[in-house]
Formats: sequence, C-alpha cells, structure tokens
Amino acid sequence: MRSPRLALRSALRLAGLVGLLRPWRAFGQSETRELFVEGYAGRHSVAPGDTLTLHLNTSAPKVAVEIRRLGAKPTVVWTSGEVPGAEHPTPPDASSHGCRWPAAVSIPVPADWRSGYYLVTFRVRDNGGGPFFHRGPRTAEGSCFFVLRPARDAKPRPILLQLSTHTYNAYNNWGGFSLYAYNGRGGNQGHRVSWQRPPLPQFANWEQPFVEWAESNGIELDYAANGDLEFHPEVLQGRRLVLSVGHDEYWSAGMRRNLEAFLEGGGNVAFFSGNTCCWQVRPEDDGEALTCWKQNYHSDPVYAARQGQATLSSLWSHHLVGNPENRLTGVGFLWGGYHRSHGQLMDGSGAFTVHRPDHWLFEGTGLKRGDAFGAQDTVVGYECDGCELEWRDGLPYPTHKDGTPESFEVLGTAPAQWHPDDCQWYDRWENGRKGHAVLGVHRRGGTVFTCGSTDWAHGLRGNDPAVVRITRNVLDRLSR
Repeated sequence: MRSPRLALRSALRLAGLVGLLRPWRAFGQSETRELFVEGYAGRHSVAPGDTLTLHLNTSAPKVAVEIRRLGAKPTVVWTSGEVPGAEHPTPPDASSHGCRWPAAVSIPVPADWRSGYYLVTFRVRDNGGGPFFHRGPRTAEGSCFFVLRPARDAKPRPILLQLSTHTYNAYNNWGGFSLYAYNGRGGNQGHRVSWQRPPLPQFANWEQPFVEWAESNGIELDYAANGDLEFHPEVLQGRRLVLSVGHDEYWSAGMRRNLEAFLEGGGNVAFFSGNTCCWQVRPEDDGEALTCWKQNYHSDPVYAARQGQATLSSLWSHHLVGNPENRLTGVGFLWGGYHRSHGQLMDGSGAFTVHRPDHWLFEGTGLKRGDAFGAQDTVVGYECDGCELEWRDGLPYPTHKDGTPESFEVLGTAPAQWHPDDCQWYDRWENGRKGHAVLGVHRRGGTVFTCGSTDWAHGLRGNDPAVVRITRNVLDRLSR
C-alpha cells in the first residue's frame, strides 16, 4: 500500500498541482538549526605558570566556561561568564591530526591551583529554534579535561599518580576513528590518534574512585599524565611512589625507560591496574598524537625498515619487540585476559584467592590461605594481567619464562582468559591457553606491587575492608 504522502503527490501530479506540495512540506518541517558546543584543551597536561588554551566549535554566539577540579570535593576554580563562540570546519583527518580550531580562551594557570584532574564544561543557550517551531529556549553542553602537573618549584609530594591518558586517547573515536575497529567509522581501525579534538576520558571509571578515596582519607597526591613520564620526567624527582590505576594500557618507550630508571634508583611503583603497559605507542607532535599499529604491526614503518624492532608499535610482549611488560610490572596480558567481560568467565566470582597470607601486603586483613576477597565489588574484572604459573603443593609459582622477574611472589590469583577473536592474530598464541589475574610483589631496586586487574578501585568505592587495608598497606609502606 502506498503511503498517504505518495498518494497525495500522485493526485496533485494528475491535477497539475504538484507545486502545492512544497509549501505543505515546508510547513511540516522544522527550520530549527542545531545548537551545539564542543572543544578540547590545547595541551592536555599543563603546570602552574603555563597558559591553558581552550579550542571551541559552536553554533552559538556566546559560550560560558567552567573549570572544576575533581577530587574528594569537586571545586570550581574558574568561570568565564561568556566568551565569543564561532563555528569552524572539521578536517577529514581530525582523528589522526587534530581539528586545528583556533583558541577561544587563553588562561594563565595560577600558582594556587592544586595538582589534579580538571573538568572543563562548556554551556550554550539560545532563545529558541525556528520562527514557527521549537521556539522555547534551548541549551547544550560539551566538555574536555586537562591534567595539572605540580609546579616546577613545588616540594614534591611522596606519591605521584600518573593518569592513564594514553588509554583515553586510544579509545576516543571523535572524528570517526580510534585505535579500535569496533567503534570506528565503517568498522575500520585507525593507527594514529590526536589529542587535538574533543576527548573521551575514562577518569570516572577507575581513577576517580581511587582519587576520592585517597583524598577523603588524607592521602596527598600529585598528578601527571602518561606522557609526562616521557616529556616531563622531572615529575619523578623526589618521589617515593608512583601509581598506576585502572586501565593503563598504552605506554611509550620513553615512559617506560624513565620509570624503570626511577625504580632502579630505589623508587617504588604500585600498579592498581590491569592490561597495563600492554601496547607500545610512539608519541608524535610533541606528545599530542600517538601511533600504534597493534595487530597490523607488519604495516608499521619500523617493521618495514628491518633495523631492529624495539620500537615496533605492537604488544610489548610481542617476540619481535622482545621486552614484555612483565619485566616492569611482574605480569602481562598474554597470561591474563578477561574476567566477567567480553563473554569470558561471566560467572566468575570477581574475587582474588589468597595464597601467602603472611606477606606484609595482607597485614591487618585477617585473611587466611584460601580465603577470597573483593567479590562484592568485583575487584577482579574487565581486563587482567598474569604470568605463566606452575603449581607445587597447592601454591602458585612463576615459571619466569615470560619475563616475570625471579623475585616475583604470587600472593593472590583469579582465573582469566582471552577471547579467541583477540588472540588468534598473534603467531605464537597457544590455543586453549588459560590465564590468571595475578596479585604480587617483586623488587627491582625499589619495590613493585601489582594487582593484575583494572577494577581494583571499585573495591575502594565499595569500601571493601580487605581492599582498603591492602591499599593502605601498599601506600604506607612504599611511600616512606
């Protein structure tokens, strides 16, 4: 059956009155123009004394801007009233090379702003849409963020939290592409991503619960972005402990080199994270873009050059790179995988099983060998890191064949496994391999703790007594 609209068109055509259809269509459609605002920070990491620029694209003539530090108590530090708005074209390569929008706001960063994660909110409003339709006031919002490093001349706090900002950028598909196919335009995967576009942060998923818990309990932190470990290594000076929290998946060679030097000099590192240091990235544009070819490593110019593969942008555990993340963290994704995620172990408990309760890590928890903890908040979840294990007398030991250091002690485990679609590309994958999330400690000059799971911070948000005490034990012992 034809629609009434098509029937009307046919009748008008027969009557020679088809021109009458245009006014009818115009009357039936809104002439309302879209109201929008979006933007990004010119640098996603700044320090007091720097100039923060905000780059906006909007259909509104005026934009209100608010900057808020997120912590135990969110604090508004700056508001603009209204700044001029303008609409700018978006280049087709914005995902990889940025939007190139001009700066709409420039703010000298005051000395009294506290190191941390800052949310920038853009708000626009108009008095209505078209002249005949949608005439009520409309509003729209956009946001971006930046990380404020401590001032260069400030006395460093003992603990530095480096935020997983490379991972934020890797998953951001603004403009059409990310480093993933699942959210890319046409199902295509990019190999280069720019910071110069509206971001897609993951701070709220893992780091924010950790930060809120720490700051609420009087634990003072300084903050940095992933790339600061490479481009501003002075953030490591004077520290006792560096933290990684949540989903810290993408690391550059410069980041890793500087953190390993910090460790070998006696500093300590705690990885309250999983899938950590999984992919090697190469920074470009002074750190404002990242390249990672991942599974398509054979397309990486480094591979084609055949002059050493140490900076190949694929798995750190890839045999061509030859520098598994286990050497740093004690564990890696090749012997980990998913737990209650990606269709894998969806009936898993989300808990760690304790193996060596006499270790200082468990002091004050009351946990015994074979006890489980963390199930209520699923602290073992999403993506997990582990190491190749062998079992003797009911206890797990690393084989050390995968790069796990000789000093590594396995203190807790939970089952984990890869999804088959994720691993078949790797030419040394063993079909049927089962893994674990592994919680443990090793020494490399300083001490390294790892929890082997992205979701540890969820136990802090839920106030799990064992997770809280273990976290306290790590921070108290390793920050002195």
